[in-house]
Parts: sequence; C-alpha cells; structure tokens
Amino acid sequence: MLPYHSAEQVHAALPWSTLVPALRDAFAAGATVPRRHAHALSDRDSLLLMPAWSDDALGVKVVTVMPDSCAARTVQALYLLLDRHTGEPRAVLDGEALTVRRTAATSVLAASYLARDDASDLLVIGTGTLAPYMVRAYCATRPAITRVRLWGRTPARAAALATALAREGLPVEACADAPDALPNAVAASQIVCAATTSRAPVIHGAWLSPGTHVDLVGGFTPAMREADDHTMRVSRIVVDSYDGALSEAGDLVDPLARGVILREQVVAELRELVAGSILGRTDRAQITLFKSVGLALEDLTAATLVCGA
Repeated sequence: MLPYHSAEQVHAALPWSTLVPALRDAFAAGATVPRRHAHALSDRDSLLLMPAWSDDALGVKVVTVMPDSCAARTVQALYLLLDRHTGEPRAVLDGEALTVRRTAATSVLAASYLARDDASDLLVIGTGTLAPYMVRAYCATRPAITRVRLWGRTPARAAALATALAREGLPVEACADAPDALPNAVAASQIVCAATTSRAPVIHGAWLSPGTHVDLVGGFTPAMREADDHTMRVSRIVVDSYDGALSEAGDLVDPLARGVILREQVVAELRELVAGSILGRTDRAQITLFKSVGLALEDLTAATLVCGA
C-alpha cells in the first residue's frame, strides 16, 4: 500500500520558513509544467489535472470543484508523487492541504518582490479554506505587518474566522458590518489579498491607495473576476506563469480581450523576478498586482518536501 500523508502531516511538514525558500529555488531551477487540464463536468463542476516533472521528481494533482456538492468540501484534491526514473508511485498526499499551503507560500514569495518592505496593514477578502492560510503566511514572513483585517460577504463568518485567528496570536479583526467597510479597508491597507471564487470584482481600483500591493489568488477560470478594470489598468502586473494566467485568469483574459489593458502591461512571471531579470516594484508609490492561478511546479516542490525526496 502506498504511504498516505494526511492534511495534518502535510501542514506539519511545510513550515513557511522551509516552503517559501524551496519555492524560490524551484522557480529559479524550473521544471516541465504542461498547461493544466481543465474539464467542465457541468456549468458548475470542474475536473482539473495538474502534472509536472523535473530531473528528480514527477507528480500530478487531481482536483474536483463541485460548488453545489452535498459533501463537506466542495473542492477535493489528491496528489500522486511518482519516481521520476522508474515511474513507480511513491506516495499519495492530501491535495487540499498541499494546495492552500503552496498557494499562500507563493503569494508571499511574490510579495517579497512586489510589496513595500514597510507594509504594515493587510486586508484579506474571503472567508473560505484558503483565507486563514493567507493570513498565517503573510504574518509569518512579514514582521512589519501589525494589523490584519478580514472581510467576507457573510459578516458572521468573517467575525468567527477573525476570532479564531486572533486566538492564534495573530493581529486579526473582522471588518465592520457596514456598506463602506470594504472600500475603507482597501484604502487603508498596503497589501490587499483576495481569496474568493467571485465572478464579479470585489476590489475596485478607485479604492486603492498609492503603494498598494494587490494579491489575487481566488479566480482560476476566465469567468471569474476579483478586481475591476480600473485595478488592472493602474497596476504593474506579475503572474505566476504566463501560460496559465493569460489563458485561465478572468482578471486578465477579460480586460485583455476588450483592449482595456495591453499584453505588455503583464510585465513578468514569477520566475523572472526570482532570477532578477525583471524588477518587481520599481517605486514606493506604484500599485503592484500578482495574479496566480496555481502552478503544478509549486505542488511538485511541496510534495517532494513532504516526502523527503
């Protein structure tokens, strides 16, 4: 029987202090990462297959997204790690834990090049599975952060999650239940992270203050939008990978197709920032934006760490 690494084991094996540098090294070294196989099972349900391999490792993640499912989790995932040289299966890992961990770690890696060093106020939009890991990763890797606000469409859920994170010793509070709470929180934050499945923008460029870094991690299909056209127009945009983001991310596909922004405004993918061939932030007042749709290189890196490969 193949070794199985549970969610608890995956989280324990991937502290931010280990995972973030490993991802930096992986982006520098590169790997073979075919475009994600995305299959629509219905108008709402999706099947995703995410393979990647390097000289030393081979793996694939299988993901189902079923928003109307009666199961406890609408997103289910497993990761299969194989021996690169023999093809033999080596281990199966909890895919959800792997995904939230590597997604948050990739965002803070990007922010190390794009956010201001003195950014002290973080806003996280969304209250789903990924949101608490975004908070934890940013707080663990950016000691300048002294205030975290959490906003969600259901204020009670935002309040409950903020309370739970505060019990961990994190400086988290829920945004007030008021019509202007989100615009005010965006304007007051130097890092704004959206971790939602929204199909309509939750971030408006008119709310952003100079020097803000915007981190869009929720949308992974052309139909999803977390930021409006104004946000995209005023931002210096970096993606996790050109191939994935320019074909799958609605925050880019939609405004590019309508001519709202030009392809040249997507200035880099993350590996170019890591290599130093393209600069991230170039001045303090600049609005920067990182758009990720998820890259199988990140899963492969995290899985090999968990398994000690």
